[in-house]
Amino acid sequence: MTSPRTDPPLARRTLLATGTVGAGLAGATLAAPAADALPHPTAVRRTPFRHGVASGDPLPHAVVLWTRVTPTDAATPGSGRGPRVTVRWEVATDRRFRHVVRRGDFTTGPSRDHTVKVDARGLEPATWYHYRFHLDGATSRVGRTRTAPAERSTPRHLRFGVVSCANWQAGWFSAYRGLAARDDLHAVVHLGDYVYEYGPGEYGYGQSDEDIRTHEPRHEMVSLADYRQRHAQYKTDPDLQDLHAKYAWIVTWDDHEVADNQWKGGAVNHTPGKGDGGEGSYTKRRARAHRAYDEWMPARLDGTARLGDGDRLFRRLRFGQLAELSMLDLRTYRDQQVETTPTPVPSPDPAVSDPDRTITGRRQLDWLKTSLDRHGPQWKIIGNPVMIAPVNFGALPADVRDAVHQVTGETPGPADGAPYNTDQWDGYTDDRRELLQHVRDHQVKDALFITGDIHSGWAAELPFDPATYTGEGPADDSAGVEFVCSSVTSNNLKDITGTPPRTSSVAVEESIKANNRHIKYLDFDSHGFSVLDVTAKRAQMDWFVIEDRADRKTPITWSVSWRTEAGTGRITPVDKPLGGAS
Repeated sequence: MTSPRTDPPLARRTLLATGTVGAGLAGATLAAPAADALPHPTAVRRTPFRHGVASGDPLPHAVVLWTRVTPTDAATPGSGRGPRVTVRWEVATDRRFRHVVRRGDFTTGPSRDHTVKVDARGLEPATWYHYRFHLDGATSRVGRTRTAPAERSTPRHLRFGVVSCANWQAGWFSAYRGLAARDDLHAVVHLGDYVYEYGPGEYGYGQSDEDIRTHEPRHEMVSLADYRQRHAQYKTDPDLQDLHAKYAWIVTWDDHEVADNQWKGGAVNHTPGKGDGGEGSYTKRRARAHRAYDEWMPARLDGTARLGDGDRLFRRLRFGQLAELSMLDLRTYRDQQVETTPTPVPSPDPAVSDPDRTITGRRQLDWLKTSLDRHGPQWKIIGNPVMIAPVNFGALPADVRDAVHQVTGETPGPADGAPYNTDQWDGYTDDRRELLQHVRDHQVKDALFITGDIHSGWAAELPFDPATYTGEGPADDSAGVEFVCSSVTSNNLKDITGTPPRTSSVAVEESIKANNRHIKYLDFDSHGFSVLDVTAKRAQMDWFVIEDRADRKTPITWSVSWRTEAGTGRITPVDKPLGGAS
């Protein structure tokens, strides 16, 4: 989705700054690395492991391990150059690798952009491991990862970092720094827009689209080489490298991994055809983007770490009897978004409710309904790239409406109950109706959607009937809850309007909440990350915000926390974040 700029957010309660962390997060330090702590450019050039290490998709007995090697100076990402080489990998129970439990060799070369991606198997459940790679006498940095709990175990709790929408040109990845400084997570969930497709000057920091850092290649990515180079650039960021090295990641894509507002047959940011600015076939472009994603991300596509066996990214990861995480792909199978009529009274096409239109695709929707089984693990967590909660708008001034359009990618509708963002589930209401009806019919409890995309923080209940929802009736009025994390760097409302934080955005937030009783929290101004903690009794999301994206040493501040008690489908505010040992 498309987004705005960020001024320093209102300091609510500074628990995280450039010093140590308080309020239950003792021992973590969120200061930006000192200059002498960063790799010297010459040292980076010497090592073949220039893009760090990563792990992902933890299972009870396996985890995906990843790195990329540069065996010669000519073997740069996307170049198609360089020799085939064999990389040695090791997994140990200790950081010094005195107790190596798994090792192997992996041959890579230019056909896969010299990436290394292995499924390390035969591991023990709920166990921390260390891993590293070797090539020609050089050794990578040491990564740390954790396997999932055994299927029949009952973990005391699970704690995930939650992020989305990290635009390189819009600022520094301080949110990743904040999560990497913590020692109390089990994994990181990334909900999409890990990379952005734009060229320099097209989408940056604030109203002027200033490039805090410039994308490489210096044009919109379209070719396979372009996508490979852009992924490689993002993985040179020190904060991103640190977070990948510290925790396993569980990822899905949204639209910008291919092109803005993509759907199964095209994208807003794709011009079909050849010549006169044409970008060729969209399906071929998407295939290139998916190939680069498969090469460069520690995720199983089509259920494996192998390349070329498919691009199905929706999948489930189970964490004992406590939770199951279902990661969705809401771009590859969706129908084209409906249009909205122009101002002064924007209104979406009635096709938003057409039962023949889908955001999930039939196969994925049936799969998701199976995930929402009351006989499975207690918490049904859905990694959801775009918002599922219905959102209706009251009347807004034209300038504010236009700013909201830039943040969300869609134009707010009128005050008559029309949805304001048809790129979300609001544009595919029959899929949502069918899914929530399944929840009601099968008496499913503890459905929890965690969402990215919209560059703002939200906490909402999920009413079966928004028109009559008061939030005060019986628990079965709500199908579950949704927690939405803010963007890492991508522009939000105050960035687009150029107004100070907590000024014009407050009126917009209050208008939305007044017209949507199920929405309890909304922050259109902040950037940062969230932390989700789940126990048998409750699930809690903590929101942390950064100040200025243009300042790599910017402070990090706890903002708010919201909680849902097991079995209620309701959310309530909490006065402090959670913290402690994992």
